[in-house]
Amino acid sequence: MVRDGDLVAVFNSIHRVMKAEKLLKERRLEIILIPAPRVLSSDCGLAIRYAEAIRHDVESALAEAGLLPEECHQKRGEEYVRIDRENAGQSPAVDG
Repeated sequence: MVRDGDLVAVFNSIHRVMKAEKLLKERRLEIILIPAPRVLSSDCGLAIRYAEAIRHDVESALAEAGLLPEECHQKRGEEYVRIDRENAGQSPAVDG
């Protein structure tokens, strides 16, 4: 379901994730609403998956709308690495 290199945005409520999905689809960004991977915490049980190639567009759209996710992770092999939005482009911390 989540391919290597994909990003997964985790939200703290079903309302926020649904609102984010609607916004991103209206902007014709290729995102998919997925069940949150078990290794990631999610109060609502859903997350948004998107490709690294559209990361800037997704995060910019969410920021403009005040809908930034609680956490964002990138799948690397069998692990999900937490991505820190404030330090984009730097080495992210590995969940552990």
